[in-house]
Amino acid sequence: MSSASENTQNDFSRGSIARNILNLAVPMTLAQLINVLYSVVDRIYIGHIPHVSADALTGVGLTLPVITIITAFANLFGMGGAPLCSIARGGHEEKRAEDVMGNSFTMLLATGTILMVLCLAFREPILYLFGASDVTYQYADQYITVYLCGTLFVMTSLGMNNFINAQGFGKMGMLTVLLGAVLNIILDPVLIFGFGLGVRGAAIATVISQGASALWVFRFLTGKKAILKLKKRSMRLQKSIVKEITLLGTSGFVMSVTNGLVQIVCNAVLSRYGGDLYVGIMTVINSVREIINMPLTGLTSGAQPVISYNYGAGCYKRVKEAVRFMSICGIIFSLVVWAVIFFDPRFFMHLFTRESELIQNGIPAMRIYFCGIFMMALQFAGQSTYVALNRPKQAVFFSLFRKVIIVVPLTIFLPMIGGLGTDGVFLAEPVSNVIGGTACFVTMLFTVWPKLGEREEQKKTSV
Repeated sequence: MSSASENTQNDFSRGSIARNILNLAVPMTLAQLINVLYSVVDRIYIGHIPHVSADALTGVGLTLPVITIITAFANLFGMGGAPLCSIARGGHEEKRAEDVMGNSFTMLLATGTILMVLCLAFREPILYLFGASDVTYQYADQYITVYLCGTLFVMTSLGMNNFINAQGFGKMGMLTVLLGAVLNIILDPVLIFGFGLGVRGAAIATVISQGASALWVFRFLTGKKAILKLKKRSMRLQKSIVKEITLLGTSGFVMSVTNGLVQIVCNAVLSRYGGDLYVGIMTVINSVREIINMPLTGLTSGAQPVISYNYGAGCYKRVKEAVRFMSICGIIFSLVVWAVIFFDPRFFMHLFTRESELIQNGIPAMRIYFCGIFMMALQFAGQSTYVALNRPKQAVFFSLFRKVIIVVPLTIFLPMIGGLGTDGVFLAEPVSNVIGGTACFVTMLFTVWPKLGEREEQKKTSV
């Protein structure tokens, strides 16, 4: 199929908004669900290593902030560049769209190299800072040392896959993730148990899998099927483009970095009030949260190219329709998920461990932590709208507001109130969901919504 026919096929200013979003969101949601398998499958297998499962699981949990920070930089340039790419494509500025993609790729490689070197050099003090004990450090070190060697693979596969989706190739983006996930599922038991490599084997499996995904992304974006191609000339850094990408990507970056910050604070406070057992419980809860957040992320990621493209094309009524559809679907899904977790938390605990003490203490903790999950849909919808419409200031503010201004202080101080202890740590999340989600979404309705209506009226008048 020619590039021109693909471009017409992936014209989001035509046809049903719901169909356009779902054509991207369904494969992207599946891709997001599959993506969690990289880390979640590792933790499932590690949680069943004989005799050392609890300590090994806790050790790997301590590496999550490092992995989150790497993901944050992938989001900075991947999620920062993709909406700009979609807006340019909607305005038929193909050369600018390719320049955005090329600049993003260069920045991903450069920052990936720096991160790998720094984290490898300082991994011991970093892991102890994140709450490692002498018992759990060895497992954390085994995992993160290998994982960091594949940093460039992670940056490329996560960051550049956004540009496959931005061009409307949702199924191809899903295959990128599926390839790595299937490899990971196959390699994990072979390396962990078959070769007796334990935690180190899980990390090797992840690196190989991410390497395969990165190669797949690179081959597609330089191949014939891509509408916008990754070219050598577009990789030359342009100051103005890098600035735009960085400003818009800061929202996703802040969300990921602050997730890492929250994990660090939670692990430190839980270690103080509950010991390694509760750090292990938080590892399981974080894994469950990744699973249930992925469909929401897939939905909003599928809606973003459609919103951005129509915004660039001046179809403001369709922009509002896309935001409305995304918000309603997200709210319905999160309500269903909340009910499932509340009534059957044991199922999720059993996915990751058979340790009776961890399960017994983890069930009430999980009910507290997820009791406000339905409000997260509002945060996702508001945040995604700001990013899709190239409004970096609002996107960054609400990223910081929920995590840094609300969650971190509550995580530190709630355990001191009324003897809440570890319950206070888990309670911080639902409180932040209610306050942060409501503030983000309502502000979007009062600031963005009326302006879209005004632009639509101006467009009608000028015609």
